[in-house]
Order: sequence, then structure tokens, then C-alpha cells
Amino acid sequence: MPEARAPGALAPTPSQTIGPFHGYALPFPGGGEMAPAGHPDTVTLHGRVLDGAGEPVPDALLEFWQAGPDGSLRGAPGSMRRDPATGAVVGRDGVDFTGFGRVPTGADGRYVLRTLPATAPAGHPDAAPYIAVCLFARGLLHHLFTRVYFPEDTAAHAADPLLCRLPAHRARTLIARADGERRYRFDIRLQAADTGSGAADGGEECEETVFLEFR
Repeated sequence: MPEARAPGALAPTPSQTIGPFHGYALPFPGGGEMAPAGHPDTVTLHGRVLDGAGEPVPDALLEFWQAGPDGSLRGAPGSMRRDPATGAVVGRDGVDFTGFGRVPTGADGRYVLRTLPATAPAGHPDAAPYIAVCLFARGLLHHLFTRVYFPEDTAAHAADPLLCRLPAHRARTLIARADGERRYRFDIRLQAADTGSGAADGGEECEETVFLEFR
């Protein structure tokens, strides 16, 4: 039986069944260059978006949000500046850290983000440093939320309100791995591997990434 609504209330907008077509208008110049140009603390986060068969997802769109170096969540304007004459998006100013990035995946499902080291949000003393991620992709009726934590913050992970509530093999899906000097790899798996080789078989790399629900 349909749920009764108050007079004049609008029905929820249904989820998209095709589109939106992310590559047309959402990516912007320098979307993956969150760190100010030439900043000495810049780190690289890269990886792939994979489906349950381990195949790359070539047309996903990732948004990244992180606290500033001081833990502030306010960010700064300037990620998507426009040319005052033409109105075209010209991208970042190369100076300010806005705390926001938007990166499409390539044909091989890869993405690359250059940003400042993650910090814990101010006012959350138990939180470990992390970067929040929002993922859009073909076939997803609702976008997905997850987080990236970093291996050097192991001590803080034990008290983090999210990580401490997860089984160890699930928490590991949220932790990037070191992949060179100031480089980290973080793959996002949309579904557990079809082979059944999950964490119980020592294959936590085949585990579905933990996704979050906000209410």
C-alpha cells in the first residue's frame, strides 16, 4: 500500500536508470590535482575501480573530500574557477587547497589523485586521518561512499570510530598500501570476487570495499 504523504508534499525523485553521463560535464581541469602546485608535501593516491569479476570499470567518477592540514572542513573556493569572459571552467588556481577533487577513471579503470597528506577532522579526537570518497558509475542507481585510510596511522586506526567496529579483514579494504615514496595505492572493488576466494582463503584483496550509508 503506498505510503501516505502530507497534502502538497512532493514525491521523491526516482533514481536514474541510465545516465547521468559523468564524462560530459562533471570532470574539470586539474580535478585530480588537489595539492597546490609544487607543494613539498604532495602525495599521490592511485588505483583502479574493479567489478566483481576483477574487470576495470572504465567510466566511473570519483569525488574526494578531505580536511585541510589544520583539520578544518570548510575548504576554500577555487576548484572550479570559470573564465570571466567565456564562462568556461578553467580549473584550480594552483595555490589554494580546497579539500575537493573529482577524477574520472580511464579505460583501464585507473584514477590518480595528487593531494596533501590526510588529516583527522577537527573536533573528532578519536578519528584517524582519512580521505572521504564518493563513487558514481554506470549501473549504480545510488552513488557509493567509502573512505581511504593510510598505513602509517596504524596506532590511530585502533581507536577510529569506523575502523574499530569492522572485522579486521573488512577494515583492510579501507586502508591504502604504500606504493613508493609518497605514493599509495587504493583499489575500489564494487563487489566481492566471483571466485569465492574471500578473506577466509587469504584473499582479502578480493573482498568488496566497505561502503557507508548515511542516514
